[in-house]
Amino acid sequence: MAKNYTINSSIIIAHRGASGYRPEHTLAAYELAIDLGADYIEPDLVITKDGVLIARHENEISETTDIAIHPEFSHLKTTKIIDGKVKTGWFTEDFTLAELKTLKAKERIPQLRPQNTAYDGIFTISTLQEIIDLAQAKSLELGRIIGIYPETKHPSYFQSIGLPLEETLLLNLQKINLPVFIQSFEVSNLKELSQKTNLPLVQLINDSGKPYDFVVNGDHRTYQDLVTKTELIEIAKYAQAIGVNKNLLIPRDITGKLLSPTYLVNNAHAANLQVHAWTFRNEDFFLPLNLQGNPQSEYEIFFELAIDGIFSDYPDTAKSQLTKL
Repeated sequence: MAKNYTINSSIIIAHRGASGYRPEHTLAAYELAIDLGADYIEPDLVITKDGVLIARHENEISETTDIAIHPEFSHLKTTKIIDGKVKTGWFTEDFTLAELKTLKAKERIPQLRPQNTAYDGIFTISTLQEIIDLAQAKSLELGRIIGIYPETKHPSYFQSIGLPLEETLLLNLQKINLPVFIQSFEVSNLKELSQKTNLPLVQLINDSGKPYDFVVNGDHRTYQDLVTKTELIEIAKYAQAIGVNKNLLIPRDITGKLLSPTYLVNNAHAANLQVHAWTFRNEDFFLPLNLQGNPQSEYEIFFELAIDGIFSDYPDTAKSQLTKL
């Protein structure tokens, strides 16, 4: 029997920390997110040459660090194919943690968040262990439990170069007493993790494309195929939730206005899967055309679908709207 899902049970997942206010994936962004009311903090995980998990949006770090102004690392600039895409820059797997710790973070989208550039050059790259330590310390300080919601980035790629993420991730998580969700856009590594851990797993689903391990394995299915009733039942065999692009819950028309909701939330709940929607941001660039200047209304509309969680760059906005319902 499906669980009873209610609006006020939604969790607030701080997407890369409070990344609307601080450069993403920094300890400052995560700590601010917790102080603003987030239930979970969400690191994207990549790995270093010496096997340490760190939080970066991508393993190519020229957009999120000051690597380009470090002449001592100029010889490590290179071109690689990551999940079928050609990328040129500097990659975390070519650096030790000690080398990466000499870099400073910077705002990834300065054209949309110029206020965050004031923090460029201040914060270092965070390790997963540092993020866990922060969540544990803040849980004690605030008297409420802060969860960790890590994403394995490019798992097939890292597996192919002999730096798999999963075993190291489980080792990092095994000694903590905090709520955890582990998420991935790929399917194979989640199925493997389901055999190795009882931690809840989240199948990420985009509104276009397909999981990269499907490309590698010649699987014809796309993300759109994964949201059918039949596939949701299959997902529930190895995962406890789906993390979905919010356009799959409420599509937009060709002008960018919201249309009517789909049945995905109901179908997922019928399969006993939680539904976590991403990503909510305050800037008009990301908002539906009919909600420009009013991010609060977007939250309200989606919360009314009885989703179980949302990823937000602005956890304070998310929390304030949730408490009003």
